[in-house]
Amino acid sequence: MKYPEKVYLNGNIVPFEDAKISVFDRGFIFGDGIYEVMVQIEGVFFYKKAHLDRLQEGLNKINITFDTSSLLIDIEKLLGVTKLTGKDCLLYIQITRGVAPRQHSYPLDIVPTVMMYAVPKVLPKINAVNAKVITREDFRWSRCDIKMTSLLGNVMLNEEAVQHQCFETILHRDGFFTEASHCNVFFIKDGIVLTHPANKLILDGITRQVVFELCKSLDIEIQETPVSINDVSEIDEAFLTGTSTQIASIQQIDDHILYKENNIGPVTQKLQEAFLKIKSIN
Repeated sequence: MKYPEKVYLNGNIVPFEDAKISVFDRGFIFGDGIYEVMVQIEGVFFYKKAHLDRLQEGLNKINITFDTSSLLIDIEKLLGVTKLTGKDCLLYIQITRGVAPRQHSYPLDIVPTVMMYAVPKVLPKINAVNAKVITREDFRWSRCDIKMTSLLGNVMLNEEAVQHQCFETILHRDGFFTEASHCNVFFIKDGIVLTHPANKLILDGITRQVVFELCKSLDIEIQETPVSINDVSEIDEAFLTGTSTQIASIQQIDDHILYKENNIGPVTQKLQEAFLKIKSIN
């Protein structure tokens, strides 16, 4: 992935090499910030309001005062400058608490640092990846519902998947699967879709929420029920979801092979096809 040509930083749009922050920015020192990623498809941001609402919710949770609705005009300006208006692209937004002398407690009057960039990104109509994944203990902190910029645990766990030539690392805590290093995960048994409840142990992904909507519209039963690591051999299908991942089938979990050939399970395929339809009308 190349650097974006232009970066929005605190009200200015500058070449990426000129986008500088203070070494005392709390996002740099502590990872004290929130981020969001969304994609524009055929000129429309997919579930734009849901993404901005989640960004606002994250800021509220860590007590950063910022109104995300103020970004709407600046996003359009950024797309215009980068010649991505109406084009398929990925937008990254990051808001940190701002610049202050280094100490764990923070002053209440500092101004947040706001950074955004957009890069061309064309998603496949349907994600054809049939992923191999590994499983590892979820050793991250217990507030995974906050989409924070400090992602060292996720980075370490995802890198382990890469080192094993796998697409993802699925995580488990206290014997039950939670999510993956940068995706949500779903399992299917006897036609029923199962996934971990949206509590503090996972990030409630926007695409995860869309899957719930799709299951309802397709009369597919879905339950927020944690799946035990001991029940992997009983699973019929599994898939990953995420903003850029969309819905990606899982072919193999550790040594357990769900599909011997490059097939996709019927429920997963049905959801992928339904997801494709809503991308063009959202």
